Amino acid sequence: MDFREVTVVGLADQVRAGTVSAREVVEHALDQISQHNADINAFVAVDAGRARAAADVVDRKVADGVDPGPLAGIPLAVKDLEDAAGYVTTHGSVAFADSPPAADDSPLVARLVAAGCVVMGKTNTPELGWKADTDNPLFGPTNNPWNLAHTPGGSSGGSAAAIAAGMVPLATGSDGGGSLRIPSSCCGLSAMKPSLGRVPSGGLHAPDWQHLSTKGPMARRLSDVVAALDVAVGPDPSDLRSLPRPEASWMAAIEDPRPPRKVAWSPTLGYAEVDAEVLAVCERAVEVMASLGTEVVEIDRVFDKDPVDEWLILSGVYNLRTHADIRGTSMWDQVDPVLAMVIDGAAETSALDLVRAEDTCHELNLRLVELFHDVRLLITPTMAAAPPPRSLGGSGLINGTPDFNWVKFTYPFNLTRSPAASVCAGLSASGLPVGLQLVGPQHGDLVVLRSAAALEAAIGFDTLAPNPASSASSAR
Repeated sequence: MDFREVTVVGLADQVRAGTVSAREVVEHALDQISQHNADINAFVAVDAGRARAAADVVDRKVADGVDPGPLAGIPLAVKDLEDAAGYVTTHGSVAFADSPPAADDSPLVARLVAAGCVVMGKTNTPELGWKADTDNPLFGPTNNPWNLAHTPGGSSGGSAAAIAAGMVPLATGSDGGGSLRIPSSCCGLSAMKPSLGRVPSGGLHAPDWQHLSTKGPMARRLSDVVAALDVAVGPDPSDLRSLPRPEASWMAAIEDPRPPRKVAWSPTLGYAEVDAEVLAVCERAVEVMASLGTEVVEIDRVFDKDPVDEWLILSGVYNLRTHADIRGTSMWDQVDPVLAMVIDGAAETSALDLVRAEDTCHELNLRLVELFHDVRLLITPTMAAAPPPRSLGGSGLINGTPDFNWVKFTYPFNLTRSPAASVCAGLSASGLPVGLQLVGPQHGDLVVLRSAAALEAAIGFDTLAPNPASSASSAR
């Protein structure tokens, strides 16, 4: 069994039919975690006993003729920014390392478990999920299964690496500046950031990044992501932002994937330099879309300037709220130093600065409204660089020059709350994945999904990350 070569739906159907037991599937996941996690460091907590007990519950339902759900027996990894009952939610931070275990699952985890998933453990994330490199002072770095000397991206890098290495077929993630799309691009996965509010972030506590971040499932292929979205999407009364569900089944909606009639292709968004090798891979994928009958219109400028300052204002203030209690204490010295600098800067942000950053979100969206009068989708590179080597200390390499902001293409669409997907466009010359981003109009999730599914099928990318042992050898 290789989780990367079977579909989530197909594997769950085997469990529901009794041809494979949930216990067998979970034991395989535990074996893969045992074999590969020492090299990759994707999981930061695993409870084998809890996972086996949950698998046995699924198997008893099957034996009793009770349908355990559409995701029966599927091993699930949970990003360590999100609650899973019985596990500490550390946020990748020493400030929360000694917190009590969560009493309940988050709404997303609860819906996936109710559909039959079995929680295996928690996956690594940068502290507070603030950056695109999965590394933190508490658990250290997560490595990319394609090459252990490179980052898997972030902030859902632990989840993406676990999937790419075949430890689990499904995981949770979140995206406040690209954190579903960035690691999926770096690890050769397909990703979908739903419109803000599609997947609820309710519960007892207010969302960490209220107007930027949306949660979502992660998997190797888009159909598996959508299978999990089918049970995750829908309103929750405890989430003020949650949206009604407009369609009965998103899986049914992508069974007939349709390329869009007309798209805009922007290789720079008007401000972003992109590495020439990444651009070449993305341009070949755009040509594939054109071969499906889609009219592709290249546009030089989408936005007048890089909105990174406004994104930093919002995310910085959100993280200030989370870490306010430890500023000025001895624990502050254990915070990621760059994060600490960002939070200290956020403490000087005025209410007027914050509102003006929100005004920029409105202005960016108006530009997209104008754009989508003429085209169905906007297409860009997902990343400005290939997955960076760890030796660069968090920077990416763009045309030979280190650049800390190698994720210039993702955060604008958190500011606009847009649905956005990433599809693996191919590999760089050094064998590292490169993603292509598809952005849709406000609440146009199905437009994005249908188009991404059509492009994923046409590209036909099916290469697997190498065995971690061989990847480790190449990293030495």
